[in-house]
Amino acid sequence: MAQIYYLLKVKGKAKIPDYIQVRDHDFTLVGYFRPGRSEKTNKQIDDNTLQYIEQIAESLDFGKIIKIEIPPRS
Repeated sequence: MAQIYYLLKVKGKAKIPDYIQVRDHDFTLVGYFRPGRSEKTNKQIDDNTLQYIEQIAESLDFGKIIKIEIPPRS
């Protein structure tokens, strides 16, 4: 079964930086990180998936939510 995640890119203001929210299929927050600093997120998401999410997030517009599906590894 594919893993489903929702990504949201949030624009920071003043001293609060931009960041990416990663939510699961129930829309529960499973991680968040600053663009380019994904190593600081929690480890609920494996490294390969996190790298894939970071690549997608680079082109994501602020304030938009997208759904991605990560196929199962064989």
